[in-house]
Amino acid sequence: MINCFIMGKTVVIGAGPAGLTAAYELLKQTNDMEIIVLEESDVLGGISKTVNYKGNRMDMGGHRFFSKDARVNKWWDGILKPQDAKGLPDPDKTDEVMLRRRRISRILFDRKFYDYPISFKWETFKNMGIGNTFRVGFSYLASVFHKLPETNLENFYINRFGRKLYSMFFEYYTENLWGRKPSEIDASWGAQRVKGLSIMAVLKDVFGKMSGKKNRKVETSLIEEFRYPKFGPGQLWEVTGDKITAMGGKIMLNTRAVSLKVSGNRAVSVGCETRDGHMEIEADHVISSMPVKDLIAGMNDVPEDIRRIASGLPYRDYMTLGVLVKKLKIKNNTDIVTPGNIIPDNWIYVQDRNVKMGRIQVYNNWSPYMVNDNENTVWLGLEYFVDEGDKFWNMQEEAFSDFCIKELIKLGFIDSKEDVLDTHMEKVKKAYPAYFDTYDEMDKVVGYLSGIENLYCVGRNGQHRYNNMDHSMVTAFEAVKCIVTGDPDKTAVWNVNTEREYHEESRN
Repeated sequence: MINCFIMGKTVVIGAGPAGLTAAYELLKQTNDMEIIVLEESDVLGGISKTVNYKGNRMDMGGHRFFSKDARVNKWWDGILKPQDAKGLPDPDKTDEVMLRRRRISRILFDRKFYDYPISFKWETFKNMGIGNTFRVGFSYLASVFHKLPETNLENFYINRFGRKLYSMFFEYYTENLWGRKPSEIDASWGAQRVKGLSIMAVLKDVFGKMSGKKNRKVETSLIEEFRYPKFGPGQLWEVTGDKITAMGGKIMLNTRAVSLKVSGNRAVSVGCETRDGHMEIEADHVISSMPVKDLIAGMNDVPEDIRRIASGLPYRDYMTLGVLVKKLKIKNNTDIVTPGNIIPDNWIYVQDRNVKMGRIQVYNNWSPYMVNDNENTVWLGLEYFVDEGDKFWNMQEEAFSDFCIKELIKLGFIDSKEDVLDTHMEKVKKAYPAYFDTYDEMDKVVGYLSGIENLYCVGRNGQHRYNNMDHSMVTAFEAVKCIVTGDPDKTAVWNVNTEREYHEESRN
């Protein structure tokens, strides 16, 4: 552990995983640095926050605590103690604990469940039907012998799964997620999300399990267990925030960063709006996890071409409706035992073209402590991918609730609106940085921002990259390393989650 006498002030923009990790690490690794964290909302965690509604907690998007990076796992262990194989520490006796959870996510297509990733077993073929099974097989063989140029996301998926399986399980979901056809989206998004995954990879894993052998390079999506804070992901970041404050750091909630003043090749101050008015905070270092689009918009003397690219960077926003029901109509047809025998899924990918719903979270299965009455109620999260300002975003809560409940009935989860005990709506802006429009010119923006020697862009929105939570934390590790060592090269900060092997091999 490096511990340096570095003087000065670091302003951290955003109190999500990247911002809080950076603040915590700087306080641990330096002795005389002033740390100020600016957070626009009144809670910590960013899109990894947990919303508490009448004792029922909502995880915004579902956050598995799993990483191949040993640094990240060790960091989490230092904040919340992980359960061992015997279930200790006992979560009934202590709150600051990471539960061991079984990972189950499935695809709902044509009212039938399919494993995610697709597994080749009798149930899969039965659900598909003989005709579709043959079409999937021939389609895949065609993709083996005739590869398409991977100039877009559609071709990327077809090359790995064949056109038929792509049309069944990828096409509509992807279009629903991004609001664009997969043929209009850069293939690099698929490369990040399904590194190494294909029919052959799935078959290799399946036959490996049958023979008792383990595939040493297991795809992230195939991991069967993960850790999870007792009260959801926000709990970990709230505890982190308490530790930052205890070490002398300052966290300013309800404080929105609106500008970054640059002189020469250095950032000199951050302008922010507080409840008491505008404030200008001088800074020796700035770590930003705010959206690149907003960061550039608030900077002075930005070249017109850079400003144009940044202003055109697209995002997808997110809405979710928490739905509390006494029971589900849909049955648990697995051999997995659950409270009340509810379906065992953590989350479900909805591939039904007759609804707009994207995913369903079953919060009971993330953590039983997320639900006020876990034994007698089921707490669902119905997720929708939207654009800020569109017809969904502008819906009043009652209208949105009615729309979602009708879709839940259509999918066969409940019989009628009378089955619903309560609902709660949440919105998240800029949840997903998107890979189209001016994104193909992003390298120019990266080059410009890297030229500001004391500015470090971290996290999902800070880098406009679809980072998982652990990736965001690693960008913070690398930024702190640059500050502590005085290394001006930010290549390592920007390279997180760009290498193919990142997901496939453990890093120590």
